[in-house]
Amino acid sequence: MTVSAARSASLPAFDLATAQDVFALRRIGQSAAKALGMDPQDQVRIATALSELGRDRLGCDGLTVAFTLPTGPEPVLAVVFEWDGGTKAAPDLEPASRLLNRVRHESGGARERIVAEHPLPTGWADTPDARLGVREALRRHAPMTLADDLRAQTRDLIATLEETRAQREELRRLNDELEETNRGVLALYTELSQELEETNSGVVALHAELEEKSKRLRETSEAKTRFWTNISHELRTPVSAVVALSRLLLASGSAPLTEEQRRQISLIDTSGQTLFSLVNDLLDMAKAEAGQLEVVSAPVDLRALVGQLGAVLRSTWPPGDVVLLTPAPGTLPVTLTDEVLLTRVLRNLLSNALKFTEKGEVRLEFAVDPAASGPWMTFTVTDTGVGIPETELPRVFEEFYQVRGPLQRVHRGTGLGLPYARALTELLGGTLQLSSTPGVGTRVEVRLPHRPGPASAPPPAPTDPEADA
Repeated sequence: MTVSAARSASLPAFDLATAQDVFALRRIGQSAAKALGMDPQDQVRIATALSELGRDRLGCDGLTVAFTLPTGPEPVLAVVFEWDGGTKAAPDLEPASRLLNRVRHESGGARERIVAEHPLPTGWADTPDARLGVREALRRHAPMTLADDLRAQTRDLIATLEETRAQREELRRLNDELEETNRGVLALYTELSQELEETNSGVVALHAELEEKSKRLRETSEAKTRFWTNISHELRTPVSAVVALSRLLLASGSAPLTEEQRRQISLIDTSGQTLFSLVNDLLDMAKAEAGQLEVVSAPVDLRALVGQLGAVLRSTWPPGDVVLLTPAPGTLPVTLTDEVLLTRVLRNLLSNALKFTEKGEVRLEFAVDPAASGPWMTFTVTDTGVGIPETELPRVFEEFYQVRGPLQRVHRGTGLGLPYARALTELLGGTLQLSSTPGVGTRVEVRLPHRPGPASAPPPAPTDPEADA
């Protein structure tokens, strides 16, 4: 094998004329791959592929082989076989194609070519010193005999077998570790499955217990509602009679009473009215919880409703240090809602505010909010009363609960006003929110759907809305 001077500027090129040249090409290719930093397997692949291509083309006129490192986006080792056209059959590229990345046959020019390419390692740096090392590796191989080539191939085969055996042992070790891991996973899965079954059993038992308690709570609630209803109906008639009789005794046309008798009958009348209010609240709460209160929507003139409610409350609470302020009639529209339920909500809130305000004002405000989901109307009741401590706020909507304070002894109530007002508000499709600051006052906001109704005539003279309740 002789080096071609015309191609020695890049990497050496060789002439292939004898079998010994093909033997030498195998060793040259392996040395070039090693100098380029390829692993032993790639070294054997390149040596074997070049040997197969050399044997296939041996005997062609002017056969040469050149090693190049072309520049491009992908660094590769390119080995080019060239020969003059002749009568020899087309090259068999299949054996080399199985070993190298790309192998192609080019014809049509003055000389035919086979280009075999294989990618370089990622750590390869294309520098002049590196190319010089590859060039020296290509030059230092002496011609080889067939026996030398066979011995070299045998050594390569033994090295490959040793590497294969080491890989097999590593694979066996990995399989053993995987089996051990699988056994651990299976044991963990079994343990978790048992724990999950036990947990599910506990959840089922807990669910059954909760169902039983829920059933008892429903039965208790139904019994409480029936009790309230029965007691309210039973007490309403005698209480009404007591109130009516006491008022007859206090009427101007009745028999004259002494001052002490009038005072005692007045106490009977006041106590009777308080008891009558308690009975009515209990009955209404029972109806609300039993779902017997039905919403009857109709056009409601808020001017008349607010005017009548304000007149009644002002007559009930004599003039003093507290002023009741209501919206101007011109700002109140006609809306579709249940007039009776809305009146009860506002009356409860305003009465509550007046009861616990010693001086200042109780104000009722109205606004319409054109929200995206539809218009809403908001009634806001604010007062300058004693306020509610923050610790008491979570409990103000509990039935029969009353905030402790000095005014509670003066104005005794049932503790049903706020719960009842919120229940009716939710029945009307709205919400009720309360905020308060001790010593500053309380603010209650009732937000309800607003469905505008037809315009109405000016409101009539205020009357007593108690008849609607």
